[in-house]
Amino acid sequence: MSGDGIELHSELELPRFLLKAGEAITRGDHYFRDVLEALPAAIYTTDAAGRITYYNQAAALLWGQRPELGESEWCGSWKLYWPDGRPLPHDQCPMALAIKEGRPNRGMEAVAERPDGIKIPFIPYPTPLYDSSGTLVGAVNMLVDITDRKRAEESALRLASIVEFSDDAIISKDLDGVITSWNRGAQALFGYTAREAVGNSVRTLIPPDRLDEESEILARIRRGEHIEHYETVRRRKDGTLIDISLTVSPVKNAAGEIVGASKIARNISERKRAEEALHLIVDESKHRIRNTLATVQAIATQTLHASDEERLAFVARLSALGRAHDLLSVENWSRAKIGDVVNQALAPFRDKAYERFVVEGPEDLWTSSNHASLLTMALHELATNASKYGALANNSGQVRLSWELVSQDQESRLRLCWTESGGPPVTAPSHAGFGSFLMNRVLKAERGEVRLEYKPQGLVATFELTS
Repeated sequence: MSGDGIELHSELELPRFLLKAGEAITRGDHYFRDVLEALPAAIYTTDAAGRITYYNQAAALLWGQRPELGESEWCGSWKLYWPDGRPLPHDQCPMALAIKEGRPNRGMEAVAERPDGIKIPFIPYPTPLYDSSGTLVGAVNMLVDITDRKRAEESALRLASIVEFSDDAIISKDLDGVITSWNRGAQALFGYTAREAVGNSVRTLIPPDRLDEESEILARIRRGEHIEHYETVRRRKDGTLIDISLTVSPVKNAAGEIVGASKIARNISERKRAEEALHLIVDESKHRIRNTLATVQAIATQTLHASDEERLAFVARLSALGRAHDLLSVENWSRAKIGDVVNQALAPFRDKAYERFVVEGPEDLWTSSNHASLLTMALHELATNASKYGALANNSGQVRLSWELVSQDQESRLRLCWTESGGPPVTAPSHAGFGSFLMNRVLKAERGEVRLEYKPQGLVATFELTS
Protein backbone atom coordinates (compact mmCIF):
# COMPACT_ATOMS: atom_id res chain seq x y z
CA MET A 1 0.00 0.00 0.00
CA SER A 2 1.16 3.52 -0.68
CA GLY A 3 0.61 6.39 1.69
CA ASP A 4 -2.18 7.62 -0.59
CA GLY A 5 -4.13 4.38 -0.45
CA ILE A 6 -3.27 3.07 -3.95
CA GLU A 7 -1.51 -0.30 -4.23
CA LEU A 8 1.31 -0.13 -6.77
CA HIS A 9 2.51 -3.21 -8.67
CA SER A 10 5.89 -2.22 -10.08
CA GLU A 11 9.33 -3.40 -11.08
CA LEU A 12 12.62 -1.66 -10.51
CA GLU A 13 13.04 -0.57 -14.11
CA LEU A 14 9.98 1.72 -13.97
CA PRO A 15 10.68 4.77 -11.81
CA ARG A 16 8.48 4.94 -8.72
CA PHE A 17 7.60 8.54 -9.45
CA LEU A 18 6.02 7.39 -12.73
CA LEU A 19 3.58 5.23 -10.80
CA LYS A 20 2.94 8.13 -8.48
CA ALA A 21 2.26 10.21 -11.56
CA GLY A 22 -0.20 7.63 -12.88
CA GLU A 23 -2.01 7.68 -9.56
CA ALA A 24 -2.03 11.48 -9.46
CA ILE A 25 -3.32 11.77 -13.01
CA THR A 26 -6.29 9.63 -12.13
CA ARG A 27 -7.03 12.25 -9.45
CA GLY A 28 -6.45 15.17 -11.84
CA ASP A 29 -3.19 16.32 -10.22
CA HIS A 30 -1.80 18.99 -12.55
CA TYR A 31 1.65 19.02 -10.96
CA PHE A 32 2.45 15.54 -12.21
CA ARG A 33 0.95 16.35 -15.59
CA ASP A 34 3.45 19.20 -15.91
CA VAL A 35 6.27 16.86 -14.89
CA LEU A 36 5.27 14.25 -17.47
CA GLU A 37 4.93 16.85 -20.23
CA ALA A 38 8.54 17.87 -19.58
CA LEU A 39 9.84 14.29 -19.87
CA PRO A 40 11.27 13.03 -23.20
CA ALA A 41 9.79 9.55 -22.55
CA ALA A 42 6.39 8.66 -24.06
CA ILE A 43 3.93 8.16 -21.16
CA TYR A 44 0.18 7.58 -21.16
CA THR A 45 -2.57 6.22 -18.90
CA THR A 46 -5.80 4.32 -19.39
CA ASP A 47 -8.84 3.53 -17.29
CA ALA A 48 -9.70 0.01 -16.21
CA ALA A 49 -11.41 -0.65 -19.55
CA GLY A 50 -8.25 0.28 -21.47
CA ARG A 51 -9.52 3.64 -22.73
CA ILE A 52 -6.73 6.22 -22.98
CA THR A 53 -7.22 8.96 -20.40
CA TYR A 54 -3.96 10.89 -20.78
CA TYR A 55 -0.78 11.04 -22.90
CA ASN A 56 2.11 13.47 -22.97
CA GLN A 57 3.69 15.27 -25.91
CA ALA A 58 6.45 12.62 -26.28
CA ALA A 59 3.81 9.91 -26.73
CA ALA A 60 2.03 11.92 -29.43
CA LEU A 61 5.33 12.35 -31.26
CA LEU A 62 6.11 8.63 -31.07
CA TRP A 63 2.62 7.69 -32.32
CA GLY A 64 2.58 10.41 -34.98
CA GLN A 65 -1.01 11.27 -34.03
CA ARG A 66 -3.19 12.35 -31.14
CA PRO A 67 -5.74 9.69 -30.17
CA GLU A 68 -9.10 10.77 -28.77
CA LEU A 69 -9.18 10.60 -24.99
CA GLY A 70 -11.83 8.29 -23.59
CA GLU A 71 -12.35 6.64 -26.99
CA SER A 72 -9.05 5.16 -28.20
CA GLU A 73 -8.16 1.92 -26.46
CA TRP A 74 -4.99 0.25 -25.21
CA CYS A 75 -2.43 2.19 -27.28
CA GLY A 76 -2.35 5.35 -29.38
CA SER A 77 -0.37 3.82 -32.25
CA TRP A 78 -1.94 3.78 -35.71
CA LYS A 79 -0.71 0.20 -36.28
CA LEU A 80 1.26 -2.25 -34.19
CA TYR A 81 3.56 -5.13 -35.11
CA TRP A 82 5.53 -7.81 -33.36
CA PRO A 83 9.32 -7.48 -33.81
CA ASP A 84 9.23 -10.18 -36.54
CA GLY A 85 6.78 -8.07 -38.59
CA ARG A 86 3.53 -9.88 -37.80
CA PRO A 87 0.56 -7.57 -37.12
CA LEU A 88 -0.14 -7.04 -33.43
CA PRO A 89 -3.83 -6.34 -32.64
CA HIS A 90 -4.28 -3.47 -30.20
CA ASP A 91 -6.28 -5.65 -27.79
CA GLN A 92 -3.29 -8.01 -27.57
CA CYS A 93 -0.65 -5.34 -27.04
CA PRO A 94 1.43 -5.30 -23.81
CA MET A 95 -0.82 -2.64 -22.25
CA ALA A 96 -3.94 -4.70 -22.95
CA LEU A 97 -2.35 -7.80 -21.47
CA ALA A 98 -1.23 -5.91 -18.35
CA ILE A 99 -4.78 -4.69 -17.70
CA LYS A 100 -6.45 -8.01 -18.55
CA GLU A 101 -4.00 -10.03 -16.46
CA GLY A 102 -3.79 -7.47 -13.68
CA ARG A 103 0.01 -7.43 -13.51
CA PRO A 104 2.95 -5.49 -14.99
CA ASN A 105 4.06 -6.71 -18.37
CA ARG A 106 7.82 -6.73 -18.93
CA GLY A 107 10.32 -8.05 -21.43
CA MET A 108 8.24 -7.48 -24.55
CA GLU A 109 9.11 -5.45 -27.64
CA ALA A 110 6.82 -4.11 -30.32
CA VAL A 111 6.87 -1.82 -33.36
CA ALA A 112 4.57 1.18 -33.79
CA GLU A 113 3.75 2.38 -37.29
CA ARG A 114 2.83 6.04 -37.60
CA PRO A 115 0.35 7.34 -40.19
CA ASP A 116 3.28 8.63 -42.27
CA GLY A 117 4.59 5.06 -42.58
CA ILE A 118 7.56 5.43 -40.24
CA LYS A 119 8.02 2.42 -37.97
CA ILE A 120 9.44 2.85 -34.47
CA PRO A 121 10.56 -0.13 -32.38
CA PHE A 122 9.88 0.35 -28.67
CA ILE A 123 9.84 -1.36 -25.29
CA PRO A 124 6.67 -0.83 -23.21
CA TYR A 125 6.49 -0.77 -19.42
CA PRO A 126 2.72 -1.13 -18.68
CA THR A 127 1.79 -1.28 -14.99
CA PRO A 128 -1.77 -1.63 -13.59
CA LEU A 129 -2.98 0.76 -10.86
CA TYR A 130 -5.23 -0.41 -7.99
CA ASP A 131 -7.13 1.54 -5.39
CA SER A 132 -7.03 0.79 -1.65
CA SER A 133 -9.73 -1.84 -1.98
CA GLY A 134 -7.71 -3.71 -4.61
CA THR A 135 -9.94 -2.66 -7.49
CA LEU A 136 -8.23 -2.03 -10.83
CA VAL A 137 -8.60 1.65 -11.67
CA GLY A 138 -6.39 1.92 -14.71
CA ALA A 139 -2.78 1.56 -15.87
CA VAL A 140 0.23 3.68 -16.73
CA ASN A 141 2.63 2.89 -19.54
CA MET A 142 6.00 4.22 -20.61
CA LEU A 143 7.20 3.58 -24.19
CA VAL A 144 10.97 3.62 -24.71
CA ASP A 145 12.01 4.30 -28.30
CA ILE A 146 14.80 1.81 -29.16
CA THR A 147 15.32 2.86 -32.78
CA ASP A 148 18.94 3.87 -32.21
CA ARG A 149 19.64 0.71 -30.25
CA LYS A 150 18.13 -1.45 -33.00
CA ARG A 151 20.18 0.32 -35.64
CA ALA A 152 23.33 -0.20 -33.58
CA GLU A 153 22.47 -3.87 -33.09
CA GLU A 154 21.78 -4.36 -36.80
CA SER A 155 24.99 -2.57 -37.70
CA ALA A 156 26.96 -4.69 -35.22
CA LEU A 157 25.37 -7.90 -36.53
CA ARG A 158 26.03 -6.87 -40.14
CA LEU A 159 29.65 -6.07 -39.33
CA ALA A 160 30.06 -9.31 -37.39
CA SER A 161 28.67 -11.28 -40.34
CA ILE A 162 31.01 -9.53 -42.78
CA VAL A 163 33.98 -10.24 -40.51
CA GLU A 164 33.02 -13.85 -39.84
CA PHE A 165 32.51 -14.81 -43.47
CA SER A 166 35.32 -12.76 -45.00
CA ASP A 167 37.93 -14.71 -46.97
CA ASP A 168 40.58 -12.51 -45.38
CA ALA A 169 41.89 -13.34 -41.93
CA ILE A 170 40.47 -10.74 -39.52
CA ILE A 171 41.90 -10.79 -36.02
CA SER A 172 41.66 -8.49 -33.02
CA LYS A 173 44.12 -8.32 -30.14
CA ASP A 174 44.72 -6.28 -27.01
CA LEU A 175 47.70 -4.02 -26.43
CA ASP A 176 49.70 -6.95 -25.06
CA GLY A 177 49.28 -8.83 -28.33
CA VAL A 178 46.76 -11.34 -26.91
CA ILE A 179 44.22 -12.49 -29.52
CA THR A 180 40.64 -11.52 -28.63
CA SER A 181 38.76 -12.52 -31.82
CA TRP A 182 39.42 -14.86 -34.73
CA ASN A 183 37.26 -15.34 -37.84
CA ARG A 184 36.89 -18.22 -40.29
CA GLY A 185 39.31 -16.59 -42.70
CA ALA A 186 41.97 -16.64 -39.97
CA GLN A 187 41.33 -20.32 -39.35
CA ALA A 188 41.63 -21.09 -43.07
CA LEU A 189 44.83 -19.06 -43.40
CA PHE A 190 46.69 -20.06 -40.24
CA GLY A 191 45.15 -23.45 -39.41
CA TYR A 192 44.16 -22.65 -35.81
CA THR A 193 40.53 -22.76 -34.69
CA ALA A 194 39.08 -19.80 -32.79
CA ARG A 195 39.16 -21.88 -29.58
CA GLU A 196 42.88 -22.55 -30.08
CA ALA A 197 43.76 -18.96 -30.99
CA VAL A 198 41.69 -16.68 -28.75
CA GLY A 199 43.47 -15.96 -25.48
CA ASN A 200 46.91 -16.81 -26.86
CA SER A 201 49.60 -14.40 -28.02
CA VAL A 202 49.66 -13.35 -31.66
CA ARG A 203 53.39 -14.04 -31.50
CA THR A 204 52.47 -17.69 -32.00
CA LEU A 205 52.05 -16.80 -35.68
CA ILE A 206 55.36 -14.95 -36.03
CA PRO A 207 58.60 -16.69 -37.06
CA PRO A 208 61.40 -16.32 -34.46
CA ASP A 209 63.47 -14.06 -36.73
CA ARG A 210 60.56 -11.58 -37.04
CA LEU A 211 59.40 -11.26 -33.44
CA ASP A 212 60.64 -7.66 -33.30
CA GLU A 213 57.96 -6.75 -35.84
CA GLU A 214 55.17 -7.26 -33.31
CA SER A 215 56.77 -4.93 -30.76
CA GLU A 216 57.07 -2.23 -33.40
CA ILE A 217 53.48 -2.76 -34.59
CA LEU A 218 52.10 -2.52 -31.04
CA ALA A 219 54.16 0.63 -30.40
CA ARG A 220 52.71 2.27 -33.50
CA ILE A 221 49.17 1.20 -32.55
CA ARG A 222 49.59 2.77 -29.11
CA ARG A 223 50.50 6.01 -30.90
CA GLY A 224 47.25 5.76 -32.86
CA GLU A 225 48.93 4.97 -36.19
CA HIS A 226 47.32 2.96 -38.99
CA ILE A 227 49.53 0.39 -40.74
CA GLU A 228 48.50 -0.36 -44.30
CA HIS A 229 49.61 -3.12 -46.70
CA TYR A 230 52.60 -4.25 -44.67
CA GLU A 231 54.09 -7.32 -46.37
CA THR A 232 55.69 -9.90 -44.12
CA VAL A 233 55.88 -13.64 -43.38
CA ARG A 234 53.86 -15.60 -40.81
CA ARG A 235 53.83 -19.20 -39.61
CA ARG A 236 50.87 -21.58 -39.85
CA LYS A 237 49.88 -24.20 -37.29
CA ASP A 238 51.71 -26.90 -39.30
CA GLY A 239 54.91 -24.83 -39.23
CA THR A 240 54.86 -23.75 -42.87
CA LEU A 241 55.59 -20.11 -43.69
CA ILE A 242 53.26 -17.96 -45.77
CA ASP A 243 53.65 -14.52 -47.34
CA ILE A 244 50.92 -12.14 -46.18
CA SER A 245 49.91 -8.51 -46.51
CA LEU A 246 48.86 -6.94 -43.19
CA THR A 247 46.63 -3.97 -42.46
CA VAL A 248 46.54 -3.01 -38.78
CA SER A 249 44.28 -0.37 -37.18
CA PRO A 250 43.81 0.86 -33.60
CA VAL A 251 40.64 -0.20 -31.74
CA LYS A 252 39.15 2.36 -29.34
CA ASN A 253 36.64 2.04 -26.53
CA ALA A 254 33.65 4.32 -25.92
CA ALA A 255 35.89 6.86 -24.21
CA GLY A 256 38.14 7.10 -27.27
CA GLU A 257 41.01 5.25 -25.60
CA ILE A 258 43.06 2.80 -27.67
CA VAL A 259 42.51 -0.65 -26.17
CA GLY A 260 43.75 -2.94 -28.93
CA ALA A 261 44.14 -3.47 -32.65
CA SER A 262 42.36 -5.13 -35.54
CA LYS A 263 44.42 -6.93 -38.15
CA ILE A 264 43.45 -7.98 -41.66
CA ALA A 265 45.83 -10.53 -43.17
CA ARG A 266 45.71 -11.54 -46.81
CA ASN A 267 47.57 -14.47 -48.30
CA ILE A 268 49.89 -13.20 -51.04
CA SER A 269 51.91 -16.41 -51.50
CA GLU A 270 50.55 -17.00 -55.01
CA ARG A 271 51.33 -13.44 -56.00
CA LYS A 272 54.86 -13.75 -54.62
CA ARG A 273 55.44 -16.97 -56.55
CA ALA A 274 54.11 -15.34 -59.72
CA GLU A 275 56.39 -12.34 -59.18
CA GLU A 276 59.41 -14.59 -58.68
CA ALA A 277 58.58 -16.48 -61.86
CA LEU A 278 58.16 -13.21 -63.73
CA HIS A 279 61.47 -11.96 -62.33
CA LEU A 280 63.17 -14.99 -63.87
CA ILE A 281 61.49 -14.33 -67.21
CA VAL A 282 62.43 -10.64 -67.17
CA ASP A 283 66.01 -11.34 -66.15
CA GLU A 284 66.30 -13.96 -68.88
CA SER A 285 64.83 -11.52 -71.41
CA LYS A 286 67.30 -8.82 -70.41
CA HIS A 287 70.15 -11.31 -70.64
CA ARG A 288 69.10 -12.36 -74.15
CA ILE A 289 68.70 -8.73 -75.26
CA ARG A 290 72.21 -7.92 -74.02
CA ASN A 291 73.63 -10.99 -75.76
CA THR A 292 71.83 -10.06 -78.99
CA LEU A 293 73.18 -6.51 -78.86
CA ALA A 294 76.67 -7.82 -78.15
CA THR A 295 76.40 -10.13 -81.17
CA VAL A 296 75.21 -7.25 -83.37
CA GLN A 297 78.11 -5.16 -82.10
CA ALA A 298 80.64 -7.90 -82.91
CA ILE A 299 79.21 -8.49 -86.39
CA ALA A 300 79.13 -4.76 -87.15
CA THR A 301 82.70 -4.26 -85.92
CA GLN A 302 83.97 -7.07 -88.16
CA THR A 303 81.82 -6.22 -91.17
CA LEU A 304 81.46 -2.44 -91.43
CA HIS A 305 84.33 -0.56 -93.04
CA ALA A 306 84.02 2.62 -91.02
CA SER A 307 86.28 4.92 -89.08
CA ASP A 308 87.09 4.28 -85.46
CA GLU A 309 84.92 7.23 -84.50
CA GLU A 310 81.90 5.85 -86.35
CA ARG A 311 82.36 2.40 -84.84
CA LEU A 312 82.57 3.91 -81.35
CA ALA A 313 79.41 5.88 -82.01
CA PHE A 314 77.66 2.72 -83.17
CA VAL A 315 78.70 0.81 -80.06
CA ALA A 316 77.62 3.71 -77.84
CA ARG A 317 74.18 3.72 -79.45
CA LEU A 318 73.79 0.01 -78.84
CA SER A 319 74.82 0.53 -75.21
CA ALA A 320 72.22 3.27 -74.83
CA LEU A 321 69.57 0.94 -76.23
CA GLY A 322 70.64 -1.74 -73.75
CA ARG A 323 70.38 0.70 -70.86
CA ALA A 324 66.86 1.57 -71.97
CA HIS A 325 65.85 -2.10 -71.67
CA ASP A 326 67.42 -2.27 -68.20
CA LEU A 327 64.82 0.26 -67.01
CA LEU A 328 62.06 -2.29 -67.40
CA SER A 329 61.31 -4.54 -64.44
CA VAL A 330 58.63 -6.91 -63.21
CA GLU A 331 56.56 -4.07 -61.74
CA ASN A 332 56.72 -1.89 -64.86
CA TRP A 333 57.64 -4.09 -67.83
CA SER A 334 55.45 -1.99 -70.11
CA ARG A 335 56.53 1.45 -68.87
CA ALA A 336 59.28 3.41 -67.15
CA LYS A 337 59.62 6.55 -65.07
CA ILE A 338 60.79 9.61 -67.00
CA GLY A 339 63.36 10.39 -64.31
CA ASP A 340 64.86 6.91 -64.68
CA VAL A 341 64.95 7.26 -68.47
CA VAL A 342 66.84 10.56 -68.18
CA ASN A 343 69.31 9.22 -65.61
CA GLN A 344 70.08 6.11 -67.67
CA ALA A 345 70.54 8.05 -70.90
CA LEU A 346 72.81 10.70 -69.36
CA ALA A 347 74.78 8.43 -67.00
CA PRO A 348 77.92 8.16 -69.21
CA PHE A 349 78.04 11.94 -69.67
CA ARG A 350 77.10 13.03 -66.14
CA ASP A 351 79.88 10.88 -64.72
CA LYS A 352 82.33 13.27 -66.37
CA ALA A 353 80.45 16.54 -65.92
CA TYR A 354 77.78 16.00 -63.30
CA GLU A 355 77.60 19.60 -62.13
CA ARG A 356 76.95 20.83 -65.66
CA PHE A 357 73.57 19.12 -65.90
CA VAL A 358 70.43 20.58 -64.33
CA VAL A 359 67.69 17.96 -64.33
CA GLU A 360 64.21 18.65 -62.98
CA GLY A 361 60.70 17.28 -63.32
CA PRO A 362 57.95 15.36 -61.45
CA GLU A 363 59.03 11.96 -60.17
CA ASP A 364 55.66 10.31 -60.76
CA LEU A 365 55.49 10.68 -64.55
CA TRP A 366 55.75 7.50 -66.62
CA THR A 367 56.03 6.69 -70.31
CA SER A 368 55.63 3.53 -72.38
CA SER A 369 58.49 1.11 -72.97
CA ASN A 370 58.66 2.12 -76.65
CA HIS A 371 58.88 5.80 -75.76
CA ALA A 372 61.46 5.01 -73.07
CA SER A 373 63.74 3.37 -75.64
CA LEU A 374 63.31 6.18 -78.17
CA LEU A 375 63.89 8.92 -75.57
CA THR A 376 66.99 7.15 -74.27
CA MET A 377 68.42 7.02 -77.80
CA ALA A 378 67.42 10.62 -78.53
CA LEU A 379 68.96 11.95 -75.29
CA HIS A 380 72.10 9.93 -75.98
CA GLU A 381 72.43 11.62 -79.39
CA LEU A 382 71.85 15.08 -77.90
CA ALA A 383 74.44 14.51 -75.18
CA THR A 384 76.94 13.14 -77.70
CA ASN A 385 76.53 16.18 -79.96
CA ALA A 386 76.71 18.51 -76.95
CA SER A 387 80.04 16.89 -75.99
CA LYS A 388 81.41 17.42 -79.49
CA TYR A 389 79.95 20.74 -80.59
CA GLY A 390 77.65 22.18 -77.93
CA ALA A 391 77.42 23.10 -74.26
CA LEU A 392 79.64 20.23 -73.09
CA ALA A 393 82.40 20.96 -75.62
CA ASN A 394 84.02 23.55 -73.31
CA ASN A 395 84.44 23.91 -69.57
CA SER A 396 81.64 26.37 -68.88
CA GLY A 397 78.54 25.22 -70.77
CA GLN A 398 75.45 23.81 -69.14
CA VAL A 399 72.56 21.54 -70.10
CA ARG A 400 69.12 21.97 -68.51
CA LEU A 401 66.69 19.09 -68.96
CA SER A 402 63.10 19.36 -67.68
CA TRP A 403 59.83 17.55 -68.23
CA GLU A 404 56.13 18.06 -67.42
CA LEU A 405 52.67 16.77 -68.27
CA VAL A 406 50.61 19.14 -70.42
CA SER A 407 47.06 19.02 -71.78
CA GLN A 408 46.58 19.50 -75.49
CA ASP A 409 43.52 18.81 -77.63
CA GLN A 410 41.84 17.04 -74.69
CA GLU A 411 44.71 14.60 -74.23
CA SER A 412 47.68 14.50 -71.89
CA ARG A 413 51.12 14.76 -73.43
CA LEU A 414 54.58 14.48 -72.00
CA ARG A 415 56.75 17.52 -72.79
CA LEU A 416 60.51 17.19 -72.36
CA CYS A 417 62.81 20.13 -73.01
CA TRP A 418 66.60 20.00 -73.58
CA THR A 419 68.24 23.45 -73.35
CA GLU A 420 71.96 24.14 -73.85
CA SER A 421 73.72 27.34 -72.83
CA GLY A 422 77.27 28.65 -72.35
CA GLY A 423 78.83 26.55 -75.09
CA PRO A 424 80.37 27.52 -78.43
CA PRO A 425 78.11 29.42 -80.86
CA VAL A 426 75.61 27.08 -82.49
CA THR A 427 74.59 26.92 -86.14
CA ALA A 428 72.19 24.56 -87.86
CA PRO A 429 73.97 21.55 -89.44
CA SER A 430 74.23 21.41 -93.19
CA HIS A 431 72.86 17.87 -93.32
CA ALA A 432 70.81 15.65 -91.05
CA GLY A 433 72.70 13.05 -89.07
CA PHE A 434 71.54 9.94 -87.24
CA GLY A 435 70.21 11.95 -84.31
CA SER A 436 68.01 14.12 -86.52
CA PHE A 437 66.78 11.05 -88.38
CA LEU A 438 65.90 9.30 -85.12
CA MET A 439 64.09 12.25 -83.63
CA ASN A 440 62.17 13.29 -86.73
CA ARG A 441 61.28 9.95 -88.29
CA VAL A 442 61.01 7.46 -85.45
CA LEU A 443 59.50 9.71 -82.79
CA LYS A 444 56.86 10.96 -85.21
CA ALA A 445 55.97 7.35 -86.06
CA GLU A 446 55.07 6.99 -82.37
CA ARG A 447 52.72 10.01 -82.52
CA GLY A 448 55.44 12.18 -81.09
CA GLU A 449 56.69 15.60 -82.07
CA VAL A 450 60.14 17.11 -81.84
CA ARG A 451 61.26 20.69 -82.38
CA LEU A 452 64.96 21.59 -82.77
CA GLU A 453 65.98 25.24 -82.42
CA TYR A 454 69.61 26.09 -83.20
CA LYS A 455 69.90 29.31 -81.25
CA PRO A 456 73.26 31.13 -81.08
CA GLN A 457 73.44 30.64 -77.31
CA GLY A 458 72.72 26.91 -77.57
CA LEU A 459 70.50 24.15 -78.94
CA VAL A 460 66.94 23.81 -77.64
CA ALA A 461 65.15 20.48 -78.31
CA THR A 462 61.53 20.00 -77.29
CA PHE A 463 59.83 16.61 -77.34
CA GLU A 464 56.14 15.94 -77.00
CA LEU A 465 54.75 12.41 -76.66
CA THR A 466 51.33 11.05 -75.86
CA SER A 467 51.48 9.84 -72.24
